[in-house]
Amino acid sequence: MRFKIDLKLFLIIIIFLLTKQIQIYMLMMIFVLLHELGHLLAGIFLKMKPEKLEIIPVGVTINFKIPAGDINRKIGKANRFELKKILVALAGPLTNLIIIAITINIPIEITRQLEIIYANIFIFLFNMIPIYPLDGGRIVKGLIEIIRGKRKANCYSKNISMVFSILLTIFAIISLYFNFNVAIIFIIIYIWILVLKENKIAKQREKIYQILEENY
Repeated sequence: MRFKIDLKLFLIIIIFLLTKQIQIYMLMMIFVLLHELGHLLAGIFLKMKPEKLEIIPVGVTINFKIPAGDINRKIGKANRFELKKILVALAGPLTNLIIIAITINIPIEITRQLEIIYANIFIFLFNMIPIYPLDGGRIVKGLIEIIRGKRKANCYSKNISMVFSILLTIFAIISLYFNFNVAIIFIIIYIWILVLKENKIAKQREKIYQILEENY
């Protein structure tokens, strides 16, 4: 398995150190790592082999190898591998819900308990936003692919991501008006970087689909 660290991580750590929010950032990172551990365990349980692990400013990303057997098994207009990807995407947010349930039922200081609960609620809600490549976006794209096929999933996922990115940006601007927080700015910038990068890939895929359509 290949291992990589996104160098932007160190820039983000410096920013949070300078703004005296490093404790909040580190707390979030701990639960983001547990969130990603949920993905990893789900993938291993589904007999998927981890191929690449990368530490990024908002946590960890894990890529799995594509098993030939899963590609050859049809599920709707997709294949079994797509269904497995949906289950793996669900495992991360589910991990945060499990952490919340455990925290509520263990005797710890109320302030610390609330910090853990709020952190995991935020991670859960953030990841369930249907913006690709967040978990919510992966789930939506996977379901569309199973129902309508890969080309429709590529198109619809791109449009859904753009709409929710705009809505999230508006919400962030309103939040900043009442409570300035560098973390909000960072999250929005990072979301747009991801969305624009994925849109570029989606456009390239669409060109390939058009070429294939013209030739067949």
